[in-house]
Amino acid sequence: MNPTLKVSHDQVLAWRLRQQSLVPRGTESVAGLAGRLAGVQAQVASSAELAVAVRRRRPAAGAVDAALVDRSVVRTWAMRGTLHLLPAPVLGSYLSLLGAARTWEKPAWEKAFGVSPRQVAALGEAVDEELDGRQLTREELVAAVCSRKGLAGLGEQLSSGWSAVLKPLAWTGRLCQGLPRGRNVTFTAPRSWVPDWAGVPDPEEASGTVLAAYLGAHGPATPTAFDAWLLRGATRKAVLRGWFAALGDALTPVEVDGVPGAYVRSEDADALAAARPSREVRLLAGFDQYVLGPGTADPRLVPAQYRKEVSRTAGWISPVVVHGGRVAGVWAFSDTAVDIALFKDHAAERGPVPDEGLAAEAAHLARCTGVDRPVSVRVI
Repeated sequence: MNPTLKVSHDQVLAWRLRQQSLVPRGTESVAGLAGRLAGVQAQVASSAELAVAVRRRRPAAGAVDAALVDRSVVRTWAMRGTLHLLPAPVLGSYLSLLGAARTWEKPAWEKAFGVSPRQVAALGEAVDEELDGRQLTREELVAAVCSRKGLAGLGEQLSSGWSAVLKPLAWTGRLCQGLPRGRNVTFTAPRSWVPDWAGVPDPEEASGTVLAAYLGAHGPATPTAFDAWLLRGATRKAVLRGWFAALGDALTPVEVDGVPGAYVRSEDADALAAARPSREVRLLAGFDQYVLGPGTADPRLVPAQYRKEVSRTAGWISPVVVHGGRVAGVWAFSDTAVDIALFKDHAAERGPVPDEGLAAEAAHLARCTGVDRPVSVRVI
């Protein structure tokens, strides 16, 4: 076991900003950033595009769409059941850990969604055949599947915009998104879509890949934080402990402000120890991985009294202002401005967010979107 590293949370935040290509911004491809961030949430396509763009010194319009076309990234249901962009070469590893919990085999899942484990298995076999070498819209896929014996009654569940019944098919490597057909999403099979698809590996084999990616972007982190990010705590604790233990000396234990229980990749320990607190300002997209990695429930990142401003109804995660690594406010585009709402308590505790930093970030958003908007600031 490596000796315990002792750091402050200010060091952690500064280190994460660097690891996530936020300070400084970089030049990585969409696939490179998806790997660096352990996925990019893509439930809202424009947010995914902006999450990539704000991390690049020279953002290019349509970069995500281009990466989907060349298949260097794949869009599918992943962490916490939400759509993500994942690098094609390691897609199977993420799916493996998501599928390991077998959530669709639990009575509560069947009760909630009205589909039995036996029906999910039959559905998987049907989708295997229907999507082999094809891209089908949801309507086409539902029609093809429901024409099969024993599956005719699943039309309503399969047509649901929440797509709960399709997620187990994604996690077992049977289904991912293809390219849009007009305004319609299409689905296809990873084995005929993903370059050099090697299938879904065993979780014991896959865990090191995913853990290393997560800790490389969002560490130091506890097993509990990792599982909250992965599946909202659905992984069995013994399995979770085994994944961390299997990495052995590749992990270093960390005390953050005197609190033990977290881990970082050993290869990152020296850089973390040398990190110095940041005072940089960044305006991040909605659903940004910087927030989703540790989660909005972490009060060291998102002040508890302002969490409802960040984590809103129906799972909506606001675009955020980051100052010194902490969430210091939220923002949104209006027709005429970048409307910024700064948290009053942040200024009292951490100092005011500098106007010049906000103006510089608004200028970078203009480069990202092609629309120049002035800053409008209020305090809440």
